Amino acid sequence: MHIKRLAHLDDATCAQLADILVDCVEGGASVSFMLPLSHGRAEAFWRGLQGSIAAGERALLVAQNEEGVLLGTVQIVLAQPENQPHRADIAKLLVHRRGRRQGVAQALMQAVEGVALEEGKSVLVLDTATGGDAERLYQRLGWQVTGQVPGYALWPEGGLCATTIFYKLLGSHARVAL
Repeated sequence: MHIKRLAHLDDATCAQLADILVDCVEGGASVSFMLPLSHGRAEAFWRGLQGSIAAGERALLVAQNEEGVLLGTVQIVLAQPENQPHRADIAKLLVHRRGRRQGVAQALMQAVEGVALEEGKSVLVLDTATGGDAERLYQRLGWQVTGQVPGYALWPEGGLCATTIFYKLLGSHARVAL
């Protein structure tokens, strides 16, 4: 498996990212989309990020197998208000079901922390559906729970979903917090 940061999105990459997004939503992930999610709509989502990636406002990382097939992705939203230049949001950690239980999510999260440090970010924030595998992964990787919000979003098939909000301190912030 290889993790890389993408500087641009071509059609083939958008198609593979759309496959991952559709698979995750069909698998029940609460990641901003409702069922049914068409492949075309998923591709449009990824194409819509191109400007933000090109401007350096967002970094997109992907995990691919030896054959070049994408297994997962994660984003870091670097553009923040002027009083929060040290902070970034982690978004859309997605792993195709064919790539689960192989360390893909963990590798992506470790890589995104490296990107955060390279970009001068020392406070990371994310949210995830309460009670799932992702929540356990973040805790295992040293993320701290700030709290839970009931009824924060909807599951893809409908019904309210609680979310857990996490943070992680990196670099100088992490040393000060200890």
